[in-house]
Amino acid sequence: MNNEQQAEASRSELKLDILGTSFSITADADEEYLKKVLVQYKAAIEATQKISGISEPLNIAILTGFMLCDEINKIKMQFKEASEDDELKQLEEMEVEERTLRLISKLEQALNLFGNEKNL
Repeated sequence: MNNEQQAEASRSELKLDILGTSFSITADADEEYLKKVLVQYKAAIEATQKISGISEPLNIAILTGFMLCDEINKIKMQFKEASEDDELKQLEEMEVEERTLRLISKLEQALNLFGNEKNL
């Protein structure tokens, strides 16, 4: 099976029926995954309708898309902040390690010097 045949084999088709509009999509994803995304999107649409009171399908779809993008960006910011916190912790750990190694080196020098003086 060549790459093109493999790509076609991994493609799934899903029929969407949302806000009075029906169509099919084909995507490079597992059908179960696509169904899960569809359920999530429909839940987001319902939440948008409840929150906004909007009944126009196009407006609901646009506002839902906007709210989902907002949620994605907030999650990205949380991951970025967590990543920055991890990087800061790593830098702090490296600094502590460097200081510890310098202290050990100084202690070894002092012990060697003290040991040499004692042997004189």
